[in-house]
Formats: sequence, C-alpha cells, structure tokens
Amino acid sequence: MFLPTTAAEVNRLGWDALDVILVSGDSYIDSPFIGAAVIGKVLVDAGYRVGIIAQPDVSGTADIGRLGEPRLFWGVTAGSVDSMVANYTALRKKRRSDDYTPGDENTRRPDRATIVYANLIRRYTKQIRKSANLAAKSPPIVLGGIEASLRRVAHYDFWDDAVRRSALFDAKADYILYGMAENSVREFAACRRDGRDPRDVRGLCYIAKEKRDGYLELPSYETVAGEQAAFTEMCDSF
Repeated sequence: MFLPTTAAEVNRLGWDALDVILVSGDSYIDSPFIGAAVIGKVLVDAGYRVGIIAQPDVSGTADIGRLGEPRLFWGVTAGSVDSMVANYTALRKKRRSDDYTPGDENTRRPDRATIVYANLIRRYTKQIRKSANLAAKSPPIVLGGIEASLRRVAHYDFWDDAVRRSALFDAKADYILYGMAENSVREFAACRRDGRDPRDVRGLCYIAKEKRDGYLELPSYETVAGEQAAFTEMCDSF
C-alpha cells in the first residue's frame, strides 16, 4: 500500500483522519532505501493511519495543510540527504540537479529544510486555530532523518562557518527522534495514542530546563560557540 498523499487518497482508504503526517524534502519514493517511506510503513504496520506530504510548497500554507492535522504528531525530515549538501557543492555553488526531485531539477527542497518545514507547520496550525477559535493544543512536531540527527546538539555549520545551536530551537519543534528510529517512532506513537509522557523513549531529544539524573551534561551552546577548545571537548564527549 502506498502512503496517501492527498485528501482523495485518504478518503479512498476509508479513513476520516490521519494519526501521523510525514513531511519530507524528497519526492515520495516508496522504497526501503527511503527513510520517510520506511517510517511510514512501520507505523502503518503498527495500526496507525499515516499520510505523507512530499516537497511541500513553502510559499504558503495551503500545500502543508492539504491533509489536515494529524491526531498524534507531525514527522518532519529534510530527506535522505542533508538539505545543504543536496543544494550546494563543497565550493558553496548551487547544485543544478537533485536525484530525489521529479525531473532531477533542484527546485523543490529549501535550504535547512527541517527548519523551514517545521516553521511552516507552526504557521498552518496557528492559522487554523485562530480561524476556528480552537483551544486544543496543536499536535507536536517531531524531527527526524539525517539533517536533524546530525544537528541535534550544537554543531559546526560549514555554510555559515559558525557553530549553530540544536535544530530543535531554530525549528521550534517539540522533539527529535534520531538515528534509524523504527523502534523509537513506534514507542513514541504509542505514548501519544495512550496519553503517556514520551520523554523516556530512547533516542528522543527535547528541550528541558534541567538535565536528567544520570545523563552527561555537555557544555552550553554559548560556551562552545565562543571557544574552539570547548567545542572540541564537547565533540569528544558527545
């Protein structure tokens, strides 16, 4: 079964709504080599209703909202390749082609796609809540894939030539599920479905005011952004 990509496809399956909506910087390719497709199928096999929005138009919120809101969460990935690597060469020249875009044209994946898509979702959910006067909290945004996984802590960014903070802050997302995540995404979905706190799920990152007992505390972003030796030490600890 292909994951539905439009409201018409959702209706043909007899679904009144989706539990999870995945948003990807790749075209939807139903293959075991494509992370978003794998995660979608894992969740479908676990009994969840999953749709996917591939390479949404970022000029407005109509495209990101074409499947409505998910009941449990949004899953966001920049795609199979870090979007900055997909869009630029090592000499910072714009790439002309993208293997994961129809026609091989590099016209659909925004720079720092994880951040762009998450902020687009926030705009959409804020709009529908305002227009419908909804008081319920919007579903959480969960980042995943190689871009979010590698940027889950303070990190050196080649294109900015600077240390950037965790993508969680710039994306204003709720969580990151890093790595392969087939098991952790099922556990996270079950926590959301059952009304349980998901913060004990292994492989989950989230913003907290205090560190958890037994966890290693890395130096702060402010420290590592200003001191090269501190950044190197943090990378070794990480």
